[in-house]
Amino acid sequence: MPRTRPAASSIAIAVLVSGTLLSAGPSAAGILDASWTAPTTNTDGSPLTDLAFYRLYYGPSTAPCPGSASVQVASPTSTPGPNQTMSYTLTGLTAGTVYYLAATAVDSLGLQSACSSVASAVARSEFAVSPTGTVNFGSVNVGSYADQVFTVSNTGGGTISGSATISAPFSVVSGIPFTLAGAGATQAVTVRFSPVTNTTASANLSVTASGVTLSSTLLGTGTGISSASSAPDTTPPTIAITSTSMMGSSAVISGTANDNVAVAQVTWTANRGGSGTATGTAAWSATVPIRKGQNSFTFTVVDTMGLRASKTVTIKGN
Repeated sequence: MPRTRPAASSIAIAVLVSGTLLSAGPSAAGILDASWTAPTTNTDGSPLTDLAFYRLYYGPSTAPCPGSASVQVASPTSTPGPNQTMSYTLTGLTAGTVYYLAATAVDSLGLQSACSSVASAVARSEFAVSPTGTVNFGSVNVGSYADQVFTVSNTGGGTISGSATISAPFSVVSGIPFTLAGAGATQAVTVRFSPVTNTTASANLSVTASGVTLSSTLLGTGTGISSASSAPDTTPPTIAITSTSMMGSSAVISGTANDNVAVAQVTWTANRGGSGTATGTAAWSATVPIRKGQNSFTFTVVDTMGLRASKTVTIKGN
């Protein structure tokens, strides 16, 4: 008696997507969550008892099945029951791109069902940032500052690491670099608006992780002179390095920073490559990489008027 194939009519694809894509480069890594109902019969109506796996086809074509881009998804049972749901997360896609998906069922002899119906969705980024869109800091006195907290969340599972950048008169004062392990993990990133003139400023906040950059527009308006002074602040901040401790191939460098109004942030650069933002302001610390030979690290403090000062420490790596 000839063998019959699993019945394709029982396979129903439903693609679920979540997360918010602000803007991403063309090579950004994206993901899609696909789910479908397992078949229970063969094409002749007999019970399906030897299901081996599914083949999930995907791509930019509206007819992805059959096609060259596919993944094999093992079936947890050879005899699926009614309304059994399967799911799979596709990775390595291009975020912001529409993908079309369809599935087939394959039995233990390699007989493959016909293609299921096609579903489509936009691949999302592996992480999200909120709030989204344009964020307005409002009116802030020149010489003073206002902070806004952004939340970076892991939407795809696994572990992602990244950082955030923005141009003056905005700055990232805490929360970077970040590492988020597992879906739902979050990190608060604080951005500061420190106006130096009585104008409206605009800049893009760029949050980058796993090859993806999400961007949003930040606005803020400088007004008047700081209430703490009758004239604009012209006094630069001061910075001091108080301790250095080795930790294998890295070092923890700590120090203090002071200003007559307020310190905005402390950053560092290395002569052997690398840069970052220290944790803290008045009392700060940073973990830096140590390479063999002379390593020079320059720490720069910036106050809320954009005035700055620097200190350099040299560490010899073994």
